[in-house]
Amino acid sequence: MAFFAAARQGRKDDAELGSGVWRRAHDRFRRGLDRYHQILEGIEDDALYNELVLVANELGALLPRVRAICVSAQRSSPSAGLDIPGALLQVHRALSRAGNTLATTAEAAAMTRLDGERWGVASAGLENVRRRAELVSDDVAEAERCMPAP
Repeated sequence: MAFFAAARQGRKDDAELGSGVWRRAHDRFRRGLDRYHQILEGIEDDALYNELVLVANELGALLPRVRAICVSAQRSSPSAGLDIPGALLQVHRALSRAGNTLATTAEAAAMTRLDGERWGVASAGLENVRRRAELVSDDVAEAERCMPAP
């Protein structure tokens, strides 16, 4: 059953996001979010888990915004390849930064988890995760600001 849902979602993504840079930016962000959620699996420390889940919720709330930016960008400057439309260069740059920072946020969460398991101290790592998540949010907001008015 999930196979058919995934196929339908893929067709919807093709129609809304195309197959170029906007689809790639959206997918990169979604993969980073998936990685972050994978880090949460198996955390035994309830306090650490709860803190990381709060950050996960904040990051997850950004995905619809990223999708809306990418759909709007695809409508205004369609992309089918790897060439970034010049008018939306800053938008793409901010989305790329958001995706990359999200990946480093997942990495920081993994390191925080390891620190908690090894030494029982994860507070410094949590602050690093929160700071990186804030940067992801800032990058998404920057992409929204750079979008031309409809």
